[in-house]
Amino acid sequence: MTRRGWALFLALGVIWGLPYLLIRVSVREVSPAFLVFVRTAGGALLLAPFTVRRGTLQPLLAHWKALLAFTVAEVGIPWWLLFSAEKKVSSSLSGLLVAAVPIAGAVLARASGTDRLDGRRVAGLALGLLGAGALVGFDVGRSSLLAASSFIVVVTGYALGPWLLARYLAALPSRSVILASLVIAAIVYAPLAAIQRPRHPLSATVVLSMAGLTAICTSLAFTLLFALVREVGPMRATVITYLNPAVAVLLGVVVLGESFGFATGVGFMAVLGGSFLATRPLRPSRAGSLAPGQAGLAAAAAAPSMVVQAPVEPV
Repeated sequence: MTRRGWALFLALGVIWGLPYLLIRVSVREVSPAFLVFVRTAGGALLLAPFTVRRGTLQPLLAHWKALLAFTVAEVGIPWWLLFSAEKKVSSSLSGLLVAAVPIAGAVLARASGTDRLDGRRVAGLALGLLGAGALVGFDVGRSSLLAASSFIVVVTGYALGPWLLARYLAALPSRSVILASLVIAAIVYAPLAAIQRPRHPLSATVVLSMAGLTAICTSLAFTLLFALVREVGPMRATVITYLNPAVAVLLGVVVLGESFGFATGVGFMAVLGGSFLATRPLRPSRAGSLAPGQAGLAAAAAAPSMVVQAPVEPV
């Protein structure tokens, strides 16, 4: 990897580990629905000047059903659930649980027939699921089991979004798909955000957290991701998935004083190890060729919070 590739990789890895901290701080004073609206509307406004060109949005109209499904799976439901969960669970636990996205991607790829499982991948799925369950179990004394369990839906949505993109929207400009998704989500959440708007002045910390979540973790992250994919390719770009949780944990412990004990560390390593095994390329078949769809959508599903793969992507 070139120096530029490493710089983009490290920058994006840090940026995608940052949202969990900013979300945790923001939901102290604003509702999850209001935060979803701020992030989607603000992100759309910042991305529009770099995305909107004549004719780039028109092709989306013919694929509106797939675009709507992608928006619901990747943004609409996961973001609201994630923001709601972080009212009760730590930012570090959130980052660790979202690290299970590749496991959900592997299951989805197998269920849809776009990939298959061998013994190593099955072992990875089992290890990752045990690790995720252990993480929830270790933290249940300090947070809500229901909130932690909602990450099942979050992780599934983050895996389903790239699958929908690759299957139905791959021929469309990635930036246009992302912009349209943000706009759709902002429109849907606008009425609820208006009802749940803050009734008191927000602290400077919360305002800065929402601004960082929108400008850095959404708009800048997309820009860096496109550059990283052009530099190293979509498959290698997904390796940032293994860096993001570590950044989320570090920030949670150092900035918010969250605990991180030995048992949580074991669960964390189990999730990452399981994700690695579950998304490993299959060995060449006896005929000398690789199995159809190897590493395809499962590996593509690895990037966090609004990932668009191959064209890849997060939030």
